[in-house]
Formats: sequence, C-alpha cells, structure tokens
Amino acid sequence: MKQIIFTDKAPAPIGPYSQAVLSGNTLYTSGQIAINPTNGELVLDNIEAETKQVMENMKAVLAAADMTFDHVVKTTIFITDMNDFARINAVYGSYFTESNAPARETVQVSVLPKQVNVEISMTAVK
Repeated sequence: MKQIIFTDKAPAPIGPYSQAVLSGNTLYTSGQIAINPTNGELVLDNIEAETKQVMENMKAVLAAADMTFDHVVKTTIFITDMNDFARINAVYGSYFTESNAPARETVQVSVLPKQVNVEISMTAVK
C-alpha cells in the first residue's frame, strides 16, 4: 500500500507526479529543483544557493513523512555541468555527517526542468 506525501513547505509538483510516496517504511521522493515554495520563484543566484534551496525543499518533504536526512539511504544528483560538482557537493554534504552519509550517484545531464542546474531525489527508510 502506498501513501502520497505532500507538503506546502516544498514546491508543488509541476506534472503528474507526487512529491514523495511512502510504501511501508520506505520513502521515495521525486526530484526537487530550486523552486522557493513561498513565492514559486527559482533560486538561481549561484550554484550554492540553488543547491541549498533544493536541499531545503527535500528537508521539507522528508519532514512531511516524519523523517530527516538521517533516514536517507540513497540519493541521486543530476547536474548540468560536472564542473559544479565540488560546489554542489559542499552544500549537499553539509546536510549529512560522515557517519550517516547515504549511497549516491551524481550524473551530468544535458538539460533539467526549467533550465535549472541541479536536481536531487532521495530514498529514505524509517
């Protein structure tokens, strides 16, 4: 059985998908981009600010499922320029400790929704 997870503290889906789906004790999130949920504007000032907004959106989705970054077991990061990897990684890494860091892959893609530079999805287990 699945439960749809939704919070107004993260951007509403911009297509036919849910922010996250909880199945048993496993949460599968959709990718988040840097949309500020309070005004709907993209945060594209720099790659650090963009990544921070993505992670804050993901934090809100996790919280809506009564989870935190400690529950995250796997992440996928999509970026449009691998040259931004170190800067994205620095912000992303600040949300985890070395002892609770999830498995992860980072993939460069040619384009992301709304022409953003980074999108992140997660799987978490309670």
